[in-house]
Order: sequence, then structure tokens, then C-alpha cells
Amino acid sequence: MTLLYENESQQRGLIGRDDQIERLCSFIDSATSGGDAIVVLGDPGIGKSSLLNLAKEHAARTGFTILESAGVESERGLPYAGLDLLLRPILDTAAALPSVQREALLTAVGLSPGPAPEPVLVGLAVLNLISEVAARGAVLVAVDDVHRLDTPTHETLAFVARRAGRAAFAMITTARKGSAGPLLTAGLPELDLHALPDAAARDLLARNEPDLSPTAREEVLHDALGNPLALVELPIARRAADPSRPLTAGLERAFAGGFGELPDDTRDAVLAAAVAQREDVAEIMAAGSVLAGHELSVDALDSAMTAGMLQFDEMRVQFRHHLVRSAVLQAEPPSRCRAAHAALAEAVQGDAFRHAWHRAHAIVGPDDSVADELELGHATALRRGSPLAAIWALERSAQLSTDSSLRARRPLLAAEYAFDLGRADMVDRMLDDASRSQLSDLDRARVEWLREIFNDGVPGDAARVHELCAVARQSFAAGDLDLALNLVLAAAMRCWWADPGRAARADVVKAARELPNVDDDPRAIAAIAVADWNIATEVVERLERVVLETVDDPVELRLLGAAAHAVGHTVRSIDFLIRAETKLRKQGRLGLLVHVLNIQILNWVAVGDWDAASDAIAEARQLSEETSQPLWETVSLALAAVLAGLRGDNNEAQAFASQAEKFASSRRLNALLAPVQLARGVGWISTGGYSEAYDALRRMFDPSDPSFHSAERNHAIMFLAEAAVRVDRIADARSVIAALDEEAKTVASPILHVQLSYARAVLADDDHAEEFYLEALTQNLTRWPWARARIELAYGTWLRRHRRASESRAPLRAARTTLGLVGARRWADQARAELRAAGGRDPGAVPRAHDALSAQEMEIARLASVGLSNREIGERLYLSHRTVGSHLYRIFPKLNITSRGQLTARLEPT
Repeated sequence: MTLLYENESQQRGLIGRDDQIERLCSFIDSATSGGDAIVVLGDPGIGKSSLLNLAKEHAARTGFTILESAGVESERGLPYAGLDLLLRPILDTAAALPSVQREALLTAVGLSPGPAPEPVLVGLAVLNLISEVAARGAVLVAVDDVHRLDTPTHETLAFVARRAGRAAFAMITTARKGSAGPLLTAGLPELDLHALPDAAARDLLARNEPDLSPTAREEVLHDALGNPLALVELPIARRAADPSRPLTAGLERAFAGGFGELPDDTRDAVLAAAVAQREDVAEIMAAGSVLAGHELSVDALDSAMTAGMLQFDEMRVQFRHHLVRSAVLQAEPPSRCRAAHAALAEAVQGDAFRHAWHRAHAIVGPDDSVADELELGHATALRRGSPLAAIWALERSAQLSTDSSLRARRPLLAAEYAFDLGRADMVDRMLDDASRSQLSDLDRARVEWLREIFNDGVPGDAARVHELCAVARQSFAAGDLDLALNLVLAAAMRCWWADPGRAARADVVKAARELPNVDDDPRAIAAIAVADWNIATEVVERLERVVLETVDDPVELRLLGAAAHAVGHTVRSIDFLIRAETKLRKQGRLGLLVHVLNIQILNWVAVGDWDAASDAIAEARQLSEETSQPLWETVSLALAAVLAGLRGDNNEAQAFASQAEKFASSRRLNALLAPVQLARGVGWISTGGYSEAYDALRRMFDPSDPSFHSAERNHAIMFLAEAAVRVDRIADARSVIAALDEEAKTVASPILHVQLSYARAVLADDDHAEEFYLEALTQNLTRWPWARARIELAYGTWLRRHRRASESRAPLRAARTTLGLVGARRWADQARAELRAAGGRDPGAVPRAHDALSAQEMEIARLASVGLSNREIGERLYLSHRTVGSHLYRIFPKLNITSRGQLTARLEPT
């Protein structure tokens, strides 16, 4: 490969990097057929920027559009500063974005006064904006020093990088080795740059500084330790400083080696530039003038430019390298840095947020006026989509406050924002900070709630459940009904994840009922639903009163869907959660979307839409990890085990179940241990291991077993009965079903009644079996195709074995078709075998769209089949509408159809 260099200095900066250059150029070339992202890692000055510059030149020569940005230390507190720089060349195309994404993006970069955008909504906008440009030609996103980016930009780039493969754009980022951040933990390919070997380091130094004395050369080589940027810059630092003074070995300190020798006016101007959040010349010189005590002209920067520290023009001041800025700040004493911030605060008085920001950096002791400004200013950070900046402002505001109540209240407000981010570590730290101050009764109650929301499922601690109920009552007595409801729901969630006993569950229900005028509040409905299975009938009645179309809040829809799932009202739960999912996606609220997806998985399994369950599992596992929710990540793992077992992969079912069990057992989480046993049971059934299956499933119905869960056991009833018949455990299974029949007399749970109808028939003696089968089939099972097919298979089998072959064919044929469409291969094979034995024709397996399409194509086809436009599908799946259209163009011939209107018939079970 022949490599072209723009100039000699760049060539010298890349000596010894031929292998890395070739890898990056090949990476860019391959992006024309499919996007990808890579992170170049290395110590400061190791050559990351030079390598990135060469990559940009190579991309430009091959026709790429280049979008570039860089992290700046002083701008880390400015929300989306890096994103603004990156997207500036293409922001004029933002008009093509969906309005909600466009407004989020423009608000984030300060071009619109719209409402505070959700971070992930900004990520979707950025992804779609770049995808739109990439649709017209290849794009390279090049971002230097991502470890110095403001956090919102860093998080946005991580979101985009994980999805770069879905569009024809490449992303190359550089970061300091050992630094942290979402992009650096996203699992992207890495290119690690090491120090130059001695021979290459000497070559680079000789080319760059041919007149350096032998002694000075050895000193530079010793201090640089093979670092290319240090090899280039250390001689400049030596010339700016006293040549007789020893040079520091630290790389950042080396960049400031000559800073102390600059004229005072130059040092003031450079320090003002170092603490500034923007590169604006006028702003920097105004602050420098305040710092110097007299007016400075831009000529004050000349000495710094001569020293190789920065460059400037009429508009902007730019440091030669970002490490120079850090080195300047390290070289100056803290008092000088504070004085520079005070000067910047004076220079930016027209911007309330930045004014407060710099004032907060400029002081040491308490200052109530600054604290108040910061608290007011945190709303600006929220409007621009940076909850982390808002959190810092509130925390710093608390530190500066003299009022003890404000020192408590402000961290609590910050903790609520941290909860929205899914940051348990930050919530705990802020609660500890708040607890050191004098708390009001309501603040203490709020602390209890905030401590609880990240600790659902601490092993059945009845005392804690009673305590939360008591605090809820106190909160209501103090006039805060909203907080009281939140606390009751927190107590109820403990009852769901780990059973605290009957008395504690009853206390939750009592506390919920004591609150006035909340019968139809989704939090109250969810609380009693998850706390006590025995009042499912009341919950079902409340849920039936809800008019689905009138509920627009996705949080309320999520709670209603969770309540319906808890009482086994599966179809109602699906309806609530589909609506919640749509709204959460539109708003970019992926943290709550994780909850919805996980609840839906068992719903989809129960009704027979296993493809939807599979898609939900894949997305839930990814989003659980991305949003740092390990409990929900384990839920999706346990449910992945269930689906693997149902689809016949027992090895995967058992492996996933064991992984989930490790997490759940240490916490005795009944709600997780139940699906673990379900997965083991259905996995063994799929291989004919009915004895092992029965033993695993039987544990779910033993109240003394950790796997017992009043609601989740209902998903295992049919499988328990099926296994019992195969291993002659009918008597034991009948005792289980008899107990459940007694419950069913007072508990109006749809899933309980549907599953019991199958079990009664399968376990009945021959004199009563047909009566139970016919009774089961007279139910309204329109939206329960999996259960209906199971009943039809069992009934058809019973008829054939009682020498009623002609009567058996209709239910067997119906079962075979539905089970094939569901993907229940083992049961579909049984239906075919029984049908052949009954003398029926078996044309073979029913062709399934799932077998013809990839997972992504299947999801696109499913969304198109329910009427979504290409743009709406793209918003859901983070694709451009053009990419969606291309997929549909390929999908139609695979399914032997010619229009969207034919999709429904090819996708939906019948």
C-alpha cells in the first residue's frame, strides 16, 4: 500500500507506525460496504492524533465526507459541546429528521429553546442525521481525545458507535489508554499504540531537531520514553524555559515547561484560554484583561504562539494540543486558576449558566448567592440534555450552601436525576451527602424511597416492608400523597421479587387502600397486584375499567401492564405494554423500555408469539447492559433460557438457567428462580427427559421452595401436567391441580384458568377427559393460539388412541399448523406423527417467515405489517428510512409477496 503524507512533520510523527496505518486505511476502505467503529488507544502524545489525521486524509482522497470533533478539557462541563463541533457542517440537513428528534438535537446544541431532550433521543437524532448523509456517500466520523469530551457527547457517540454497522459510515475515535467512559466500554475494536522503540524514537528526534546537542538529545529521549508528541514538543519546551533547568519527566508537565517564563500578560491570557469553555478570542481577551488588571490586546498571545503552545486568528484561540491546556492548568497554583474562573465569570455575565458555572469554580468557602444561581442554572443543563451537568450544579450548590435544609434538599433533587440515568452509585453517594445535614420528615421519607428504588428484591425482609409502609403513612400525614404512593409501590416490589410473608403483603395492600382517591392510580393498582396474588380478581376488575386509548403516559401504561402481568391478565398486559413501548421508544426512554420488554417476553411466550419474544429478549439484554440494570439483565437471561428450551435447545436452556440462578439464589429472588425452573423443565421436555422436567417444574408449586412464586408458577401448569402423564406422576400432579382449582374459584386470573383447562383434561381419567377437553376448547382462545394448539394436540391424541381416528384429524391438523407457525418444533412434530397415525395427510412443515428472514428483516416486516411507515420503522430500529426501504425490497421476494398488505398473512399465526 502506498501512503501519501500531507507534509514532512506528519510523516515524522508517524515513524514506526506502518502496521497501524495500514490497518486504519483498510478499515476505512471496508466502510464503503458496511459501517464500523474503532477506538485508537494510547498514552498522551503517543501519536493518536497524527494517525487520526492521516486516516482523515486517506478518507478524503477516497471520497468520504469527514465529520470531526475533539474533546477539550475545559468544555467537559458544557453539555454537547463536542457534538456541536461534530455536526456543525451538516446541521442544515436536520430538517429531514422527525420533529421530536430534531427538536432534541437542536436543543442539545443550543440552537433551540425547546424542552429538555432525553439523551437517547439525541442519540437517535445524531444516528439518523449521519445516516442521511451516509446515504448519499461514505462518511467518516473522526473524534480526537474522547476521554476529554463532555459526558453527553461521549454517551451519544457510544450510542452511535454501537450502531455504526447499520449504515455506510465509519467512526474512528482516539482516547487515552486507561481512561473511562461509555465509548471505551462499548466493546468496540481497539487499536493500541505503544511507545516507539529506541531506534524509531531516535530517528524521529533527529529528523525533527537535527541541531540538538548529544546531551540534550539523550535528556529528551529519557524524558519522552518513546512518546512521539513528547519527542517533538519537549525541545520546544526546553527552548521556552531556562536551558539550565532540568525538564520534568511527566508528559503533561513537559508541555508547560516554558509557560512560567512567558511574559505576565501572556500567562494571564493563556490561563484565561485554558479555563474558558469556548475558543472565542474576544471572550478570552476580556477575561485575560480582568485577570491582568488592565486591558490586554490579542498581541499578548504572540509569545505563546512563538513558544509553540497555541495558535490564533481573529475569531478563535486553539492550543497546539489539548494536553497543553491541561499542562497550563497544572502548572498554575489553584489560587490563580480560581482567579481565572472569576475573570471568566465577569466576562460572560450575559450567559447565566456559564456565569454561575465559573463563579462556582472560583470560590472555596460557602456562598449562598452562587449556590442559588447554580440551583437555578441547573435547569439550563437539563434543557440542553445534560443531566450530569445538572447533577454537578446541584451537588456544588449544596456544598456552597450555609442553610442545612438546602444542603440536604439539593442532593436529593440531584439523586432523582441520577435515578433517571440508572446510576445507583451516584444515588447512594448523594443520599449519603444529604444524610449529613438536617433532614425534614418529608426529606427523610424521600431518602427512604430513593434508597429503595435501586434495591428491589432484597431477600424477603418483612421488617423493611412494614417500615416502608409506615413511612408512606407518615408521608401522607405530612401532606405528600405522591411520595406516599411511591413508597407503597416500593414496598410492593419487594413482595414481588422476594416473598416477605403474608403479614407484610397484607400491610402493603392495607397501606395502598388507606390512601384516598387513588383506586384508579396505576401505582396503587400495580402495588396491590404485585403484593398479593390472592386479590387478583379485584385487580382484574380495576384493569377492565381502564380505557386503554385514554392513557398517554408511558410510565402509567408500564405500571398497568405490569399489574396485568402480575395477575395473569396476559392479553390485557400485552395491550398496555405495546402502547407503552411505542411511546417510550418515541421519547427515547430506554431505561424504562427495558422493564417493558422483559415483562412482555413471558406474555409473548404465553400467547405463542415466540418470534416477538426472541426479539424482545435480544433487545432487553442489550439495553439492560447499556443502562446498567443488572437485575433486569438477569431477568432477560432467565427468559432467554425459557425460550431456548421451548425451541428445543436444552443445552442452552440449562446453561442460561444456571447463570441466572447464580444471581437470583444469593438474593433468594423468587420471581427469578421461578423462570429458572421453568426453563429447566421445558428444556428437559424438549429432549424427552420428562422425569427431570417434572422434578424441576414441581419445585415451582412447593411453597417452601425458593422457586415458588404465586404468579409466575402459572406459566408452568401445562408443562407439569404434560410431564406427569409421561412419567406416571399423575396422582401427585392431580393434587397440585386440585389446590390450584380451589384458588381459581376466587382468583379471576385468565392465565390460571387457561392453563388449568389443559391440565384438567390431560390428567383426567378416560371417563371424564373428553368433557374437560370440550370445556377447554369452548373458551375464547382467540388470542391464545399456543394454548389452544396444545389443547387441540392433546385432544386429538386422546381421540386417536381411543380409536376415533377420523374425529382426531381436525384438531391434530389445526394443532400442527399453529404449532408450526409458533415455532414449537417438538410439539409440531408430535402433531404430524399423530396425524399420520390417524391416516391424515401431512404435507410437511409449514413454511415460516422466520426461517426465510434475518432477525432484523423479521422485525422490519412485522412493523410494516401493522402499518408503520418506513420513517417510523427507522425511528424504532435506529435506521434511516432509506435503509428500511432497501430491506423491504429484499424481503418481498423472500416471502413471495409483492406488497405490504400481504405481510400480515405471512407473518401472523393462524
